[in-house]
Amino acid sequence: MTRLLIVDDEALVRAGLKMILESADDLQVVAEADDGADAAAMVREHRPDVVLMDIRMPRLDGLAATRQVQALPDPPKVLVLTTFDLDDYVFRALQAGASGFLLKDTPPRELVQAVRVVAAGDAMLSPAVTRRLIGHFAADPRTDRQRTARERLTALTDRETEVLAAVARGLSNADIGRELFMSEATVKAHVSRVLVKLDATNRVQVAILAHDAGLLDQ
Repeated sequence: MTRLLIVDDEALVRAGLKMILESADDLQVVAEADDGADAAAMVREHRPDVVLMDIRMPRLDGLAATRQVQALPDPPKVLVLTTFDLDDYVFRALQAGASGFLLKDTPPRELVQAVRVVAAGDAMLSPAVTRRLIGHFAADPRTDRQRTARERLTALTDRETEVLAAVARGLSNADIGRELFMSEATVKAHVSRVLVKLDATNRVQVAILAHDAGLLDQ
């Protein structure tokens, strides 16, 4: 059973999400919060596996709340909810450690599947969304950010760099395995090492780093 915490300032939204999520036999909403200011305390008390986090809330927004939650020992996965698919807050929340984001008008079946994907440890971003996010907020290649990103990538082996480039293109582990002629388990091991070496918490963060470094332009 996957335990869930819903953080949203609109009671109607929380009720709708709870109804949809608990229609699945393997999902359970263990707590709700009406503001990001309460998120960290709720996580400590209820130990959810996944937090569905609204972005725009009156006291503490989802960005700051995500940072607080991710700073906790053994933090849960955070899935950001928004009405804007290119909201700068979403991009910054992903950088802060969120595992993905969903629009609030996501169909119920896709919402349930997204929670399952995130709970399993994968980032919930489709290739198209990944490209749009990174492309929309890409750094100027002449800035120090690109130089810093390239320096960090020197810690990777050639094979790990290939895997990183595929991750940055939004490919799943299965797709990467087919493209690079590796088993899915081997791809997963490479991705884990890339995350450790680059001090990142999820695939989205390393995808952003790869784009900053110009890896997809080569």
